[in-house]
Order: sequence, then structure tokens, then C-alpha cells
Amino acid sequence: MRHKKNPPDASALMTSARSFGNYDLSSALADLLDNSIKAKACCIDIKCIRKDDGSEVRILDDGSGMTEDELHRAMKPASTNPSEERAPDDLGRFGWGMKSASLSQCRHLTVVTRQNGALSGASWNLDDIADWKMGILESHEIKALANQQLLEHDGTEIIWRVCDRLSEYGQVGGKGFNDLVAHAQKQLSLIFHRYLAGEEGLRKLRITFNGSALKPIDPFLRLHDATQAQPKETLNLNGQPIEVQAFILPHYSKITAGEHDQLSGEEGLVRNQGFYVYRQHRLIIHGTWFRLVRHGELSQLVRIAVNIPNSLDAIWKITLDKADAQLPSGLKSRLKDIVGGLKSRSGKVFQSRGGRIREGAGKTSIWAKYVRNGEVRYYVNREHPLIAGMLEDEDRNRAKAFAAALGVIEDYFPIVSIGEDYSSRPEMMNQGVLDKERFLENLDTALPSLLLHSGGDMKALRELLTSTEPWASQTDIVLKHIKNKGWL
Repeated sequence: MRHKKNPPDASALMTSARSFGNYDLSSALADLLDNSIKAKACCIDIKCIRKDDGSEVRILDDGSGMTEDELHRAMKPASTNPSEERAPDDLGRFGWGMKSASLSQCRHLTVVTRQNGALSGASWNLDDIADWKMGILESHEIKALANQQLLEHDGTEIIWRVCDRLSEYGQVGGKGFNDLVAHAQKQLSLIFHRYLAGEEGLRKLRITFNGSALKPIDPFLRLHDATQAQPKETLNLNGQPIEVQAFILPHYSKITAGEHDQLSGEEGLVRNQGFYVYRQHRLIIHGTWFRLVRHGELSQLVRIAVNIPNSLDAIWKITLDKADAQLPSGLKSRLKDIVGGLKSRSGKVFQSRGGRIREGAGKTSIWAKYVRNGEVRYYVNREHPLIAGMLEDEDRNRAKAFAAALGVIEDYFPIVSIGEDYSSRPEMMNQGVLDKERFLENLDTALPSLLLHSGGDMKALRELLTSTEPWASQTDIVLKHIKNKGWL
């Protein structure tokens, strides 16, 4: 057999590298921050600047920097073998990260670095890359380009120019660009929250983004008194330890609006339940059950932290952009057992939050109870303001139809099924509103009718809300909401 060298075309391969992984601005920046952490950086400064002639992004760290030879190796595509053993704190994997992440957003990548006072710089320009032609910066070029801080102290600065993909080829305007930056800030605050907080003996990291210091976003709200932290458990896979710890979040009535927004993210509590997988304490994937169970309301307060070492990358099938992973079959059974036990505990958080029939307590309940001669019957309280408003509708046919519907609901109230379920599986009973946003949406829908019932008197509306279920049980949330609407 004869052999012939058949290297890839430089321009074709590097252009293809722009599509390696599924990078957005936050995941691309996260890949670069991994390198800074490996270089023992304590401070990282990110600047995303929108300019008329194209956006520019700069990432500066105060890490150990690189020698010229180390820089050239780092700039080389696929600079490391993913199967090679790495240091425990190494957040890299394929040797493509800096290149693929950067080129996913820009066409011109420049890296300048300083180690022990010696400066070096190199660049890739996708518009001038024939025959693997990498630019080597001269001393005067580095000094003209680099941040003044880098000229005085060791570290590394990565510069993206001609950010065509970041700007979506000029389609992203000022507001859109600001939204991209704001999203990236939140994501990095979540991805690196353990480093930002200096948790578990980690070197505390300071990240500033366009002048603002990022604050850690803890997805488990561990410092809250009402968060239920379960004991840590160490599982073993191929002789390597995997730390697992589950958390049950507080009911929304026990947290502030800011804490609720932080936990909900952009897709709500339901979509953010599930496993939070960390690789060397860096979050890589969250909000998934790995098909072990379905997303549902009963488990929406359950979140499980899983921390894996980088030695298990291949088994977990970590992707190039470190934004996805697959659960190894050797862990499925135990993790499914953990989830099963937690769902019932999550349900208990809401058992005391469902509707109650308050007799003689000065509260207007939604349901009422009739007891006579040993007979007990439950019926919808016709004096509840929402029910009364429908029964007094000016359209008498509509009012009669509503009254008939109430009668059917009461006559076929599933008392036997409820009794059986509660006696056999009380921890699974879950009838309360689980989500704060849904609770407030229902309130907004009801407010016009309640205001009409109060004769348009705001003081009377306040008294009605504080004495009528379900709002009387969440008075603080209700009054704050209507005050924000300008009703009080």
C-alpha cells in the first residue's frame, strides 16, 4: 500500500471550524474563560463593544500567560488530543476551544500574551489564511494593540474583530446587541457561579463584563433558610468519584421577586428543573432529566447537582462547546431512584398551600362544606366574589348556564378518588398553584371583576383581597403586585 499526504485546505477547515459546536456569545466566552481558569487567573475583564465598522470583543486575564512557543501551540487547530490525561483542574478538552469558540463569532482572532515580562502575539485571519498562514505580531504591533495592563503584568488578551456572526452579518442593532450582552452576562454568572463565589476551596474568580462585576447566580438558592439540601452522595463510575447532591427549592411565597426571577431564568421554573451537571465545578448542562422522568409541575422545585471529573469526558460524551453531555448507562438506575424519592418530597412543599375550607376564620373560601344529620357535602361557595359576579351576570341565560355548570361540578365531585389517592399516596397529592407567574396571571384576570365587586373602591378591594382565598394566603405577594400596577 502506498501513502500520500492529503492535508485539509486551510481556508475550508478553519471556515468549517466556525460551525463546530453550537456556540452563542455566552458559550463562546465560557470556552475562553476555561483557559483563563487553567492559567490560574484571578481577574478576567470582558468587553463587548459595538462599533459602526463592526463589533469588537476583548477578554483580558491576569493568569500566567504563555511563552511564544506555548502561544503558537495554543493557536494550532486541534492542539491537544482529547484522549490524553489532563490535570484535574484543566477545563479544556479537544484543543479546538479557543479557535472554534472565537471563530464562531468573528473572522479575525488575535491573541497577545505576556509571561515573565516577555510579550508575544499571533493571529488568524479567515480572509487571509492560505497555506495555514498564521500572523506573528511584532513587538511594536503588540504594544499598539494590547491593553496597557498586559504590558505591565503577565496574562493573556484575546481580541475578536470583524464579528460578523456575533452581529448576524450586520442585522443586530443597538438594542439587539445589548440584549445579547445582557444574556451572556447572566449565563456566565450561572456557568461559573461556583468560581465567582469561591466555593468548596476553589480559587475565587472575579469577572467584569463591560465594567460590571458579575455576581454568582446559585441555581439551588442554598443560602435560603427554606431550601431543603439533601445529603451529598458519591457515586462511582469507572473508579472515578461523581458527587451528587439534590435540592428542593422553597415555595414561591417564601422567596423574593428577585430570587424567583433568578431561579426561573428565561424559560420558567418547570424548564429549569432537573440535573445540573458540572465538569470540574463549571456548569455544562442544566434543566434536563436525561429522559429518566418527564418535566412536570410536581418536580419543578427539584434540582440535582452532579459534579464529574474531566477524566470521564469520553464516557459522558462531552461536546466540543461543552454545552451538552449524555448520561452514562451505569448511572441511570441510581439517579432514577434519587429522582423518584425527591418528587414526593417536592410535592410536600405544596401540601399546605392548597385550598382550605376556613370556617369562622373571617376568610371567604372557594369551597364550602355542608354538614347535617351526619351527612357531609362540599359545594362551591356562592358568596365568593368571583362566583357571585358570574351568577349576577346581566345576561341571565349565561348566569343560569354558569349556575348549572357549578351544580354538575358539585354533583360529580370525585370524593371517592380523592380519598383513595390521599390515603394511599398523600405525598403525591398536589392541587395548589405551583408557579408564581401563573398565580399572578390568575390574579390579573380576576382584578376587574373584584374591583367591580368592591364598587370601584380601592380600600374595599384591598380588604377583599386580604380576606378572600386564594389571595388571602399570599397577602404580601398580592399587595406588592397591585401596588406595582399602581392600583394602591
